[in-house]
Amino acid sequence: VKEEALEEHSTGVNQQDLDFLHIKEEQEKLWPSMEGAHLHMKEETDAARFPVTVASIKSEDDEEKPLFSQLHQKCSESDFRTVNKSLSHRTLLNSHMRVHTGQNAFACELCGKKFSLKSTLNTHMRVHTGEKPFSCDICEKKFSLKSTLNRHMRVHTGQKPFACELCGNRFSEKGHLNTHMIVHTGGKPFACELCGQRFSLKGNLNSHMRVHTGEKPFACDLCGQRFSIKGSLNTHMRVHTGEKPFVCDLCGKTFSIKSHLNRHMRVHTGQKPFACEFCSKRFSQKSNLNTHMRVHTGEKPFACELCGNRFNEKGHLNRHMSTNLNRQMGKTLNNHLKIRFFFLLS
Repeated sequence: VKEEALEEHSTGVNQQDLDFLHIKEEQEKLWPSMEGAHLHMKEETDAARFPVTVASIKSEDDEEKPLFSQLHQKCSESDFRTVNKSLSHRTLLNSHMRVHTGQNAFACELCGKKFSLKSTLNTHMRVHTGEKPFSCDICEKKFSLKSTLNRHMRVHTGQKPFACELCGNRFSEKGHLNTHMIVHTGGKPFACELCGQRFSLKGNLNSHMRVHTGEKPFACDLCGQRFSIKGSLNTHMRVHTGEKPFVCDLCGKTFSIKSHLNRHMRVHTGQKPFACEFCSKRFSQKSNLNTHMRVHTGEKPFACELCGNRFNEKGHLNRHMSTNLNRQMGKTLNNHLKIRFFFLLS
């Protein structure tokens, strides 16, 4: 019995060895043909059959890329040996090598932009085709990238993973945090080439440039009035709708513009933030200070068209015009009466 058992075991081992050698021979025969055929294989299939075991920190955009594209870090010599060992299929190794060589083998036929990975080119093509395969389950908004959908989901979840280390404010996007940091640094990296004024945001500089160009791209559909800033158009629309969303908590008065409410609040608080540099008199509104300054400068910008008299306030001109009109009407009436009286006597 012992001999039969040993013989059976020996037979099994030999058969396994034969099977292994047979498989190895087939693999060696297939390998050269696989080198020529790998260009026709989908990268998704490669990634599934030959998984990469190198660990890396995933970002939002990693979900858009095949696994081997996550090796976009500079490798040390020992790291490269590990990578070389992990990339068991030559297709993966060739793709990975483009990270180091900078080779961009895949070009967009429409715009000529080049990419190192075929999958990245496929993703880029959605820019031209308008394809948006990733849809939000909550609001059905569509996106061309999975990472953009992931960012969008924070609108619904309220998740804000990016925190300011200085004040603790949290943000749903890294870009918003970067913009916020300018509040702390005081940096204004964007300068107007025409007047030198500096801005913390590129968007603010773009809006400012319309002051110089006179461009007013935002038009009111109801009256045709045009504006250089979208916010100004939104505010203007309240003229037509009658909307007054800003309410005074003390007296209930409503306003269409937030700055008007702020100005009104000084009636209740007695605040007078605008001071005259010459006599220290204070005013609750900047316009009142500007009018007052003409007392010191002697400026009289308002002129009477009839007699040429000039005034430092529009109200003074209006009063003068009213007086002149009454006098003129009185003279005209007197002349008319004199003429009638003359004809009656004759």
